[in-house]
Amino acid sequence: MYAIVSTGGKQYKVAEGDVIDVEKLDAQPGDKVALDVLMLADGDTVVVDADALAGKTVEAEVIDQHKGEKILVFKLHKRKRYHRTKGHRQNLTKLEVTAIPAV
Repeated sequence: MYAIVSTGGKQYKVAEGDVIDVEKLDAQPGDKVALDVLMLADGDTVVVDADALAGKTVEAEVIDQHKGEKILVFKLHKRKRYHRTKGHRQNLTKLEVTAIPAV
């Protein structure tokens, strides 16, 4: 059984027990969070109807708040002697999926 959930403008495929990194959520380690469900699949049954999924949420527990890998942003205008290098590290939340609703 797996589900497609959305958080932070992105979608993730999760199963029970999975650990995922999502954009920072306002929660402390040990807190429970509920994620919006877009699709549920249970072997042969797939549910994508918005009305059927209206009250269902995937439960997850916050494990850690951390920063992701550094990403370099490089700008260059060739033959104009212009180049700039900038770095970015995204704040992330590590979640462990604890419960997926039944189909």
